[in-house]
Amino acid sequence: MAQGVVVIPTFNEIENIEAIIKAVFALQTPFDVLIVDDNSPDGTAVKVKEMQQEFPSQLHLKVRTKKSGLGTAYVAGFKWALSHGYDYIFEMDADFSHNPNDLEKLLAACENGADVSIGSRYSNGVNVVNWPLSRVLLSYFASVYVRMITGMKIADATAGFKCYRRIVLEKINLDRIKFVGYAFQIEMKYRAFVNNFKIVEVPIIFTDRTKGQSKMSGGIIREAVVGVIMLRLRKIFNRL
Repeated sequence: MAQGVVVIPTFNEIENIEAIIKAVFALQTPFDVLIVDDNSPDGTAVKVKEMQQEFPSQLHLKVRTKKSGLGTAYVAGFKWALSHGYDYIFEMDADFSHNPNDLEKLLAACENGADVSIGSRYSNGVNVVNWPLSRVLLSYFASVYVRMITGMKIADATAGFKCYRRIVLEKINLDRIKFVGYAFQIEMKYRAFVNNFKIVEVPIIFTDRTKGQSKMSGGIIREAVVGVIMLRLRKIFNRL
């Protein structure tokens, strides 16, 4: 068993799933992979089961009954990873917007003192490829908004490419996580922040997906806007 497991939530990622798994396993550093699939009708889980014959000890699959949101998928994956004894637990998308090669950079940051390392699009300029300007601005100023409300000094507050030391996920009460989209990513960082864990940003280049469909929606954006205020209020009233 590797020290680290990469948790990848999926829904209809048949076009990307085989390539992303093989890219992780091709790295010099050994990582295990856990796919958390929301019963994709396109056969994503079926393909993963086929690949488990090739990678029986490295590739793991958790299939949920329905599409229940990114945040709940990650929480399910985190609980699985903790119960299986991993020291480092990663978040990564299936669509190659996160470069698997950067997993080693995130791991190195945690091995060198970080409790949470973030693959950051904005810690060294704006490093986003193939996004329309409107989405870049939305993402960038969302992080500005989060910093203003929460006090976190994080350039990329909505980033979804991360490594956690297991102690962080053990300390955070995963059953109290409220949000599912952008707000989930913010909530996890904020809970680490208020527990005084060391958070380090690692510059990456983010490349928008070329295959499959984005899961972004107006509801996810609205949740993030309201969710940041709710997180801050819960902290103020000691109800986080």
